[in-house]
Amino acid sequence: MKSKLCLACRQPFQSRHQVPKQSYCSSPACQHERRRRWQRDKLHTDPDYRDNHSRAQKAWLDRNPDYWREYRSTHPEYVERNRLMQQARNAKIMAGHVAKIDASTSVIPLPSGVYHLSLVTDSGIAKIDVWTVEITVHSCECKSGVDIAKR
Repeated sequence: MKSKLCLACRQPFQSRHQVPKQSYCSSPACQHERRRRWQRDKLHTDPDYRDNHSRAQKAWLDRNPDYWREYRSTHPEYVERNRLMQQARNAKIMAGHVAKIDASTSVIPLPSGVYHLSLVTDSGIAKIDVWTVEITVHSCECKSGVDIAKR
């Protein structure tokens, strides 16, 4: 029987003859990786699976509303790691501006419409407080006083 390379650990293994398309070896870590990849692909390609997954997560969270608060209080190393990672993310964006949800590029002329404005702090991070404003452009076409003749 021909050996194959495991897609997870890249080690050779003998596939079972009952599973001719076997791509992962039988180690628990590789089987875990196989299931993780299957779920990730299923979430990206199957809207029904994604909807069911979302509803199941929400139901679990409704049954366990204090889970993350308790977890953070009993795992200070988790809190510290997240704090350090957030500081690193903030340091990366100090050079540029960050918009949280919607970002626009400058459009000249600015079209009339309703816009959401948010305050960007000195740190370059836009907060979630948003103002809704209506901008109406009042302009007229100005004609130049000089006619250009065609040759």
